[in-house]
Amino acid sequence: MFKWHGLRVTAALSLLLVAGCAVGPNFKKPPPPGVNRYTPAPLPATAATPHIAGGAAQHFVPGLNIPGEWWALFHSAPLNALIECSLTNNPDLKAAQAALRVARESVLAQRGIYFPSVAAGFSASRQKQSEALAPTPNYPVVPNEYQYDLFTPQVSVSYSPDVFGLNRRTMESLKAQENAVRFQLIATYVTLSANVAVAAIQEASLQAQVDETRRLIAINSDMVHILRYQFAKGYASRLDVAAQESQLAQVTATLPPLLKQLARQRDLLAALAGKFPSRAPAEKFELSTLRLSEKLPVSLPSQLVEQRPDVRQAEENLHAASAQIGVAIANRLPNITLTADAGSTALAIDQVFASGSGFWGLGAAALAPIFQGGALLHRERAAKAAYVQAAEQYRSTVLAAFQNVADTLNALEQDANALKAAANAAAAAKVTLNLTRRQTQAGYSSDLALLNAEQTYQQARINLIQAQANRFADTAALFEALGGGWWQRTDLTKDKHEK
Repeated sequence: MFKWHGLRVTAALSLLLVAGCAVGPNFKKPPPPGVNRYTPAPLPATAATPHIAGGAAQHFVPGLNIPGEWWALFHSAPLNALIECSLTNNPDLKAAQAALRVARESVLAQRGIYFPSVAAGFSASRQKQSEALAPTPNYPVVPNEYQYDLFTPQVSVSYSPDVFGLNRRTMESLKAQENAVRFQLIATYVTLSANVAVAAIQEASLQAQVDETRRLIAINSDMVHILRYQFAKGYASRLDVAAQESQLAQVTATLPPLLKQLARQRDLLAALAGKFPSRAPAEKFELSTLRLSEKLPVSLPSQLVEQRPDVRQAEENLHAASAQIGVAIANRLPNITLTADAGSTALAIDQVFASGSGFWGLGAAALAPIFQGGALLHRERAAKAAYVQAAEQYRSTVLAAFQNVADTLNALEQDANALKAAANAAAAAKVTLNLTRRQTQAGYSSDLALLNAEQTYQQARINLIQAQANRFADTAALFEALGGGWWQRTDLTKDKHEK
């Protein structure tokens, strides 16, 4: 009767311990920002520049979703291939994937704290008892034998009920840290795809600028030859020759920096694709083959905080800091441990399971901190301060995200205006060149004037190339600023273990 009553009391106590509450604050997701747009005034459609690559008008469409492979909107097969190669081979992305596996395994390892700990052991020993002490275990069967063997197989079970939620808060913190690492992986993915797209655009721009600069050098070289001939015949002064030689030297000096930038850009593309510079990808890019997206998504401000991986990572860091407050509080409260042991002890190996050799024991212990020199109190205060720090970092990340989107939207508007101005300048220089060419053919203008017109036109072409590249690059930057559409890809939204 007493045994049955004891079991009921033990069961009731266990249920009470399991049903304990978790101390510390329950995390609440930060509310979305109370704004409805990114810029002081709604942005109109960008200016159009017809018949120019990258000159289409772009319309900002609020709430339009972003495709998971947004780079396909440029309609460039080489760009698609290079980005996919980078997503497969980039070591930074692979390192981020490994970091996520580390965080996931840490969460799975922590889950074991919810279950009892079971250990089995076996010990065998040979002992000699002091003759001055009590008789040996086999006394008086063998009165003068003070040496004996002892064999003990044993099973031990221990369990710490989560009375105050220490385990639950620890698990909550680790899970939040895993999610933070997941969003760090997503941020690496989004940044990588955008960096490859921008690097490819810049590579195409630099290659075009190098080609135009070489034409400029050739034009200026011809001008120097003409002036030197005129100087020899007495039709030009030495000052005219020196001025043109100076102009040639200045134009020639612009080529090496462009070649250096082009080489660095190709090396960058190789590194992003996970390849050595000597084995750089074979893809070649031209601005004329890219197509500008005419409908640009503008996510709602309330959606941006859900789409930006850096904001989501900051939110999970805030969640982990909140859970750590509960961990610090629980560490100041009593810790209860339940234990059970069962086994047998015998003097011979063949008697360990014989009748009468078994033993068992049940126990419960409570350990409460009384004096720790203020360490636990200050750790709790530190956890609360860390939460405030994480909250301010979250707010800073949100502000930076909104700034990033606003800057990109404004850049796209000004890029369109700059492209239109550059195209008008190039068109005017082209008209001047054509008229000068006709006058030269008719004998009303000199070859030197024609070369000057060609030089002006080539310089206008370089400015136009730069303006085109800016439009394409900032379009890619907008997709990155809005989150890159990662939520559309199942390889990023699901664990491999869940597939």
